[in-house]
Formats: sequence, structure tokens, C-alpha cells
Amino acid sequence: MPVYTISGVCAKTIEFVVEEGRVTKIKFQSGCSGNLQGVSRLAEGMKVEDVIRKLQGIRCGDKATSCPDQLARALAEYQAR
Repeated sequence: MPVYTISGVCAKTIEFVVEEGRVTKIKFQSGCSGNLQGVSRLAEGMKVEDVIRKLQGIRCGDKATSCPDQLARALAEYQAR
């Protein structure tokens, strides 16, 4: 499971598994536990490109990014490989 170090948010890392173009597991380290469990459960089973499309650009308060946006960025980086 690849580990992506993220920045600008409370969470520190994201780990995820992609199988046949779908996200099958997501795990955030740190951050708002309930919210991140919710985001993870909603995104699991979705196509990678759908998760990216739905989550990219979401901001957290006055921050330029959010944990969902960081997940979208990590998935986009994964796809670009």
C-alpha cells in the first residue's frame, strides 16, 4: 500500500489500495477521525477518476486544501505513474 505524505492539513499521511481502477481501501494517519472515516467509506469502491473529480479543490476553512483534496491529489499522482 503506497504511503503519501500530505501537507497543509491536520492529517499526516494517506495510504490507499487501487484494484482494477477502483479505490478499495483508504487510511489517513491523524486528522479528524470521524470525518476522515466518512470520506474513506464514501470513496471506497469508487473509480479513481470519480474520487478525484468529486474531491479535488475542496478547502478546509481558510486553508488552500483539505484532507479530501489531498486524497484527490495523491490519487492523481498515483494515476500519473
